[in-house]
Amino acid sequence: MATPRRQRSRQGELFARSTKATIALDETHRLVLMTHEIDWTELEVVVQAIRRSKLKSEAGRPPHLRALIGAVLFRSTRRMTYRETEEQIRHYAPARYLCGLTETEWTPDANTIQDFEELLGEDGIKKLNEYVVKWAVEEKLADPTVVVADTTAQEAAIPHPNEMGLMASFVTAVVAASKKVGPALKGFIEKAVAWAGAAKKKVREYRLFAKEKTKAAKDKMVAEMTSIVEKGNRMLGDAIQTVSAETSAKLKKYKKVAWSKLKHLHGTMAKLTPQIRYWLKTGYVAANKIINLQIPELYAIVRGKVGKAVEFGLNWGITRLRGGFLLATLATDKKDLHDQRFAVRAVTDHIAKFGKAPRAYAYDRGGWSEGNVKDLKRLGVKEIGLAPRGRAHWRVSGTMREQLVSERAQVEGGIGTIKCGKYGFNKPAARSAATMGAAGQRAVLGFNLNKLIRGIAAKRNVVLVG
Repeated sequence: MATPRRQRSRQGELFARSTKATIALDETHRLVLMTHEIDWTELEVVVQAIRRSKLKSEAGRPPHLRALIGAVLFRSTRRMTYRETEEQIRHYAPARYLCGLTETEWTPDANTIQDFEELLGEDGIKKLNEYVVKWAVEEKLADPTVVVADTTAQEAAIPHPNEMGLMASFVTAVVAASKKVGPALKGFIEKAVAWAGAAKKKVREYRLFAKEKTKAAKDKMVAEMTSIVEKGNRMLGDAIQTVSAETSAKLKKYKKVAWSKLKHLHGTMAKLTPQIRYWLKTGYVAANKIINLQIPELYAIVRGKVGKAVEFGLNWGITRLRGGFLLATLATDKKDLHDQRFAVRAVTDHIAKFGKAPRAYAYDRGGWSEGNVKDLKRLGVKEIGLAPRGRAHWRVSGTMREQLVSERAQVEGGIGTIKCGKYGFNKPAARSAATMGAAGQRAVLGFNLNKLIRGIAAKRNVVLVG
């Protein structure tokens, strides 16, 4: 029996209703006030300088800088995907107003926004964040004379790393990517069928029966899987070398992406298998252990927290100005932002941004040392609030000590806020270390921007909506 057609409204429209809505924006809406307060001319100059430092040529049509900058700022104020950002800008009136698009029907698509944000990169978004913090200083909402700092970990959205899981992911990724490359790797694809079958059989055996076996038996299974993976990686390396430069240059679109991924996987696994062999032989984790095939730059960060002794991701340094505004620094490697180093570096970076050292500065006991105290004095810090270790004494006392202890405690609140679901500092949807860095800076930018607009609204006795 056919389904009856759903009945429409029985009261028809005399004239067709317009699909173009006409609404008035509230002057106290958060995004509207943000649009009015931002110096767009100055911000475009900042962004244009970033673009020119990264582009080889400015050939082609000029970008819609005003709209794209607005899209990045809007995306930073709340966690959303590129598709969601496009939809919001297309249909949400305050977002269109922020992007300067209320007089046009054009909207930047998700790919354009993503390309622009990738062009800015972590360092570009960091400069936008510095622009916002200096603006807050001009508005007297932030005080650069009192500063505290700390380090934190940015967790990556990856599964818990283990040797068998990493090798199983390698086999799956290699088979999928080689099929996408197609005829250029025909010989390898034919050989990979038996290799992948043997590897999957070993993984299945490990996952189903390893719980009942001893550690020695488990290690033997991991060693056997390592041998299988090494054999497949050698086959992949030989196949990559047999493909001529002319053939690889002819690969287009998704085939080119898959080809790059295969070379990346081959190089990563060539480093990982010796690390697995070292662990099987000695029982110790190798230095600079790879914990993810897609983002090999990630590392384990020992935090010593209850319920989470180790976090997997990237290390960051966070500097907080009195007033609550944050500046973020991404570590170049695992040892770059150790507490002992960052305690001094935070002040050095502060001098580079604001022209002089803070009058008062605080850090937890992880940054304490006599050498650091001397370095901070040399840099011009008057009140040094490094929490002492052991029987060492505070270098400040009385009201100043209480003030610095209070400011030091509040930096944890700021770090916790950028890690919440609204800003998405932790576990961003990123498949590269560069994208994770950009996501971290974007979260801090959104936190500072929202805080700045709330502060400006309070000074003007405006109750924000939206």
